[in-house]
Amino acid sequence: MRARLSVTAVFALNGFLAALWVAHIPVITDRAHVSHAQLGGLLLLIGVSAFVAMQLCGPATDRWGPRPTTVGAALLLSGAIIGPVLARSPEALAASLAVFGFANGALDVSMNAQAVAVERAYRRPIMSAFHGYFSVGSLVGSGLVALTLWLDVGVGPTGVGGAGFGVGVVAVVRHGLVPRGYGDPRIEAAATDDDPSPPGDPRWWRDVDLRQLGLMALVAFALMLAEGTAYDWSALHVVETFGTTEAIGAITFGAFSAAMTVARLGIDPIAASVGPVRLVRYGALIGAAGMTLAVLAPVAPLAIGGWTVFGIGLAGLIPQIFTAAGNLTVHASGRVISVVVGCGYLGMLAGPAVIGFLGGAVGLSGALAVAVVALAFAAASAGVVAPRA
Repeated sequence: MRARLSVTAVFALNGFLAALWVAHIPVITDRAHVSHAQLGGLLLLIGVSAFVAMQLCGPATDRWGPRPTTVGAALLLSGAIIGPVLARSPEALAASLAVFGFANGALDVSMNAQAVAVERAYRRPIMSAFHGYFSVGSLVGSGLVALTLWLDVGVGPTGVGGAGFGVGVVAVVRHGLVPRGYGDPRIEAAATDDDPSPPGDPRWWRDVDLRQLGLMALVAFALMLAEGTAYDWSALHVVETFGTTEAIGAITFGAFSAAMTVARLGIDPIAASVGPVRLVRYGALIGAAGMTLAVLAPVAPLAIGGWTVFGIGLAGLIPQIFTAAGNLTVHASGRVISVVVGCGYLGMLAGPAVIGFLGGAVGLSGALAVAVVALAFAAASAGVVAPRA
């Protein structure tokens, strides 16, 4: 229980710190004199630095275990939030966001490695709840920013306070985080015996079914591409299609986010009952049906309902992929997780861009069909998450 609470706290902290940056974007970019075009480049910089960190953190996790990498990444992310909120120039903001993205990518891999290990020890699905608490942390962080801006508290004190809070959380939970091999006697033996393929071996791939790993990575890419469309296009879709106010657009995204958060917090018992393959298959089909409803809806309320169903369908899918990736190999779960998480992250970045490009040619509603295709592929490939014998 202590390990589960500690990992839950890290997921929530990650969401909280990420929200401190995202919710402050208008204020930070104004203080740093950043244009919209420059902001697009800075967001890409965050993505690139996060992806690089993911690929470096995988081997580090295999060599030293998920506890020190999680602690180090969480402390780095806590300190890194200070840079953006204090930046006064585009150059300073770029440098600070590169560090922030790197720390966020490293924590994404290491905390998921923690979650896989704790779930393995529980012998039942609990991964979705971890991701649900990431969303809870994001909501809390966004609410805090809204409150401090309303009270006219400076962005600097909010960022420094958030950094201090992050360091405090890490100090409290660090001993509850799990070491390498936790929950799996095979890995514990490999970590102590004279094994021919110890953690950190550059030939880690010989212990992995590369075709299965490649398919997992493609499914993660497809799922997070679909999820990314909601973050950037759900609000705009309803506003442009039905001529609603921007407030209604915000409600659309809020409905999607709330549905995904609530579903993730409660979907683990369903995963235990029906198994990961059925959960991914039917969840992807539910998500595709929700997106189809949103695109074809004649009125805004139905479209909002479609986006809500879309969030419910997606809620439990990525956690199943990460669980399957973490259990694909005995010796190199960190590397495997970094590959799958990294490819999913690329899908998250690519989705909005693909929708935007196609939207200019066929219209936004037509472009959103890409998400339906991605979910259909995930449903057809759901067998990749079947537990290994």
